[in-house]
Amino acid sequence: MEKKINNIIISDSLKELYFFLKKNKFSKLIILLDNNIEKKCLNLLYKDVPILNTKKTIIIKILSGEKYKNLKTCIKVWKIFIKKNIDKKSILINFGGGVITDLGGFIASLFKRGINFINVPTTLLGMVDASIGGKNGINFYKYKNEVGVINNPIHTIINYKFLNSLPKKEISSALGEILKYGLIYNKKYWDYIKKINFDGKVNWVKLIYIAVKIKNKIVNKDPKESLGVRKILNFGHTIGHAIESLFLLKNKIIPHGEAISLGMICESWISKKVNNLSDKNYKNICKVILSLFKIRIIKKKYFKYILKIIRNDKKNYNNKIYLVLLNNIGSASFNNEINEKLIIKSIKKMNYLYYKK
Repeated sequence: MEKKINNIIISDSLKELYFFLKKNKFSKLIILLDNNIEKKCLNLLYKDVPILNTKKTIIIKILSGEKYKNLKTCIKVWKIFIKKNIDKKSILINFGGGVITDLGGFIASLFKRGINFINVPTTLLGMVDASIGGKNGINFYKYKNEVGVINNPIHTIINYKFLNSLPKKEISSALGEILKYGLIYNKKYWDYIKKINFDGKVNWVKLIYIAVKIKNKIVNKDPKESLGVRKILNFGHTIGHAIESLFLLKNKIIPHGEAISLGMICESWISKKVNNLSDKNYKNICKVILSLFKIRIIKKKYFKYILKIIRNDKKNYNNKIYLVLLNNIGSASFNNEINEKLIIKSIKKMNYLYYKK
């Protein structure tokens, strides 16, 4: 079964990548991956795309993890590019999860003012979010995705069979982003997701296809985020990224989807206070999220740091904080000015849910 959305292909193989590389004569083929993907998925890539299984292919391996999505890693890769004489007719294949596609897209977009790249996501989060929409970037100075560019790959090729190699926690990490699509844009999708038993058989093609279709529609309305419409994709991310950054500061890792889900609980509560989201819908959102994720207590001593991160959020301007909020399940609005006291109250309310549970 295969689905196509513009330059995005969802199927149970990578044959489209094979045909594309065979048809186009690139001067150099480069694969960017991390040490985990090399062990778990590289043989499957070679099986579907034997043209890559030669000595001519340049393999660049980095350490896995969000903390390596930084300028130091970029410099390391760019030095290898120069050493291997990578030119404008080369192509970079970003083979991995969200860290690899974010980082690889950024590296390719800046080298020699831009070389072509393809995303081949191997995680559910990469398939439904990170590899779609053209946002590429790195973390900088403890801030999440602080430096980046918007630049689309030639193709994004999604083989859902890679999900078989993932531990359960990697699947659940993506569910935050998947839930978000239903909350901001499509109530039917929300109702569909919350009924799925992720411990059983899942129709991955349908789940991924609808998520990608929603994100693609929103991105196409506002490719460079100049109109503001694309901002709704950041629901849960303002507070969620601050929580993620806090864990990075403490040299701990919280899965991205989990952090965003906690952000969505907080921002749903603010939506109730500011945008008249019904209490019934707020409780529904909390119930679904808490069935998939646990609450992480944010201690009072970290509130100032959380606010420091939020003040630096890309959606802010004129020293004012703006959030994406829900009007209803399936509908969101952007540029909602929010004061800091309300943000702290929302975190306290989230903490309360932990004790209530």
